Amino acid sequence: MTREEIRTAISDLRQRLVELGGIFDLAQKRARVEELDAISQDPEFWNDGDRAQATMKERGELMDLIERFEGQLEGLDEAELYLELDAEAEGDPQVIADASELIEGVEREVQTLETRRMLGGEHDDLNAIVSINAGAGGTESQDWASILLRMYLRYCEQKGWKVEIADQQFGDEAGIKSADLRVEGSFAFGHLKAESGVHRLVRISPFDSAKRRHTSFAAVSVAPEIDDDIEIEINDSDLRVDTYRASGAGGQHVNRTDSAVRFTHIPTGIVVACQNERSQHKNRATAMKMLRAKLYEREMQERREKADAEHADQKDVAFGSQIRSYVLHPYKQIKDLRTGYTEGNVDKVLDGGLDPFVEAYLLKAGGQAEDVEDAEV
Repeated sequence: MTREEIRTAISDLRQRLVELGGIFDLAQKRARVEELDAISQDPEFWNDGDRAQATMKERGELMDLIERFEGQLEGLDEAELYLELDAEAEGDPQVIADASELIEGVEREVQTLETRRMLGGEHDDLNAIVSINAGAGGTESQDWASILLRMYLRYCEQKGWKVEIADQQFGDEAGIKSADLRVEGSFAFGHLKAESGVHRLVRISPFDSAKRRHTSFAAVSVAPEIDDDIEIEINDSDLRVDTYRASGAGGQHVNRTDSAVRFTHIPTGIVVACQNERSQHKNRATAMKMLRAKLYEREMQERREKADAEHADQKDVAFGSQIRSYVLHPYKQIKDLRTGYTEGNVDKVLDGGLDPFVEAYLLKAGGQAEDVEDAEV
């Protein structure tokens, strides 16, 4: 970047931060942090562990947002100092390079904040339960499901989220038949909900000696990990509980006890399992969280489908339909069929570079929500 480009970027980024600060109402958030600090000073604060944890979680999320803003403003101030140093150093290229690097970092953070302002859904701030299931096609689809699993693990890693592979069923020859993930992090569901649907892969098969082109499918579903404030009725009589030994690829046993747990919800046919902990009690707790999340998402989906039927002219791509196409042959391109967003750097996306797809989805979903509100008015 040139000196003038840096100066223009500083002005533009500062204006965007001012606008975002108004949208997020930082003054109100700072006041709320002071309220939470006062609450936490109560001598009996930790007597109610759940309430205390919820309070500290809220405070942590508010401070994360506030510090993000303050950090970017400090970055812009530092970039301006570099420009002053450059004037004194009579055009030192290293000073300009350092200022450019600072600006690029602030730009990335501002884009993240601009994405976050679109995360205003009822459950966007919750953790997420992600399920990946290979489609028909045996080894081809199972390998594709494992590629998607790696993509999501890398994406979550880049976001700084904690991921637990609660259950994983390996393919007979390669890949996975299915996997269930619990993702814990700020606005995990808000981001990952963009991934619900069928993902299609076109490539030259590594398992075909004739090197023919194959098409594979895998389905991804994402549900919010709802808290105890939301009532989900699960009758004991509706639940079948199976315990078994946790195992890994190749039949290797993780431990020698029946610690793995599988719940089957008989009325809906929903099956969840957890085997990542050595404790059956912990696996039961995680499996129950997953079941509650999936039952809640099923109810929400039924409501969405009913709304779609009532507003046929406002139909969106339904859950379970194809949402994205990944073509590796005869050319390389990934296209989201809902938003039209296209990316030619396939390796970057499969290595977890999903942010542009998520942002495009949130922008489109936000626009549709505004259209519906206008129509209702």
